[in-house]
Amino acid sequence: MKNSSIWELDFYSRPIFDENQKKIWEVIICESPTKSDCSPDSLFKYTEFCSSKTVNSIWLKEAIEKAIAEAGTSPKKIRFFRRQMNNMITKACDDAGIVAAPSRRTYVLEQWLQARYDDVYPQEPGYDPKAANSASVKYPPLNAISLPDAVRGDKKDRWAFVSLEASAFAEMAEWEIGFGESFPLSLMDISPETKIPGFIVFSPRSVPLAAWMSGLEMGYLKLESGDRSKLRLETGASDSWILANLTNEKTLAEAKGFAEAKQQANNVHFLAIQASPESESFAGFWLLKE
Repeated sequence: MKNSSIWELDFYSRPIFDENQKKIWEVIICESPTKSDCSPDSLFKYTEFCSSKTVNSIWLKEAIEKAIAEAGTSPKKIRFFRRQMNNMITKACDDAGIVAAPSRRTYVLEQWLQARYDDVYPQEPGYDPKAANSASVKYPPLNAISLPDAVRGDKKDRWAFVSLEASAFAEMAEWEIGFGESFPLSLMDISPETKIPGFIVFSPRSVPLAAWMSGLEMGYLKLESGDRSKLRLETGASDSWILANLTNEKTLAEAKGFAEAKQQANNVHFLAIQASPESESFAGFWLLKE
């Protein structure tokens, strides 16, 4: 019953209290949109509340199995963003025979979770707005590390900050892309004329670099300004890589323009890898969102 779909999962307490003043927990599961032309309405979703007395990997495994039965198919992996739930979620997924992937590429899940905080939980008996206001997830800043030697660029590598109109992504399914992942921009409330900023790496070793990146849980690109400004690639739940050192005023100005354009595009942007500027195909292309 396996297929190529990817799911996103959150399992945590909600701002709702039972008759014993104990927080009610909930699992929410949704399908990741991995292509630019998939329909948001077609994405699978599943929710189930859980008593604080039964919060464990066994209950979560059973909930995942219920979701699989309801969907009629099993995902190839399940993404989750809460680091503090790593052990329980990983154990439940392992017991269900599914790969668990700590990830910040849980865009639909986080949108759906916010919608539930706004519209669903306030309607539940035992809802506490004070608990809802203190429920945001914040993690400390991460230290970026260099890319592995096996994929690090040489003097022949070049890179550039670029942009594409959102309307151009309507044809993304027809592009020749070796490795990558996308999502429909309609999920992000972006108009067709919006400029989507991106960062392109040109490298003779484009295929090995793209293949290595395809094994990561791609999150987003982040400008780190300071004495040693750099462009970081955030992956997994807590990994951070130095993608480019911004060593002069020109490149730093371009990076700041990228960061401003990203903010104007609802933090949507992209990372692309090509063999050369003349290439008509992409070794790698990832649509991203911070």
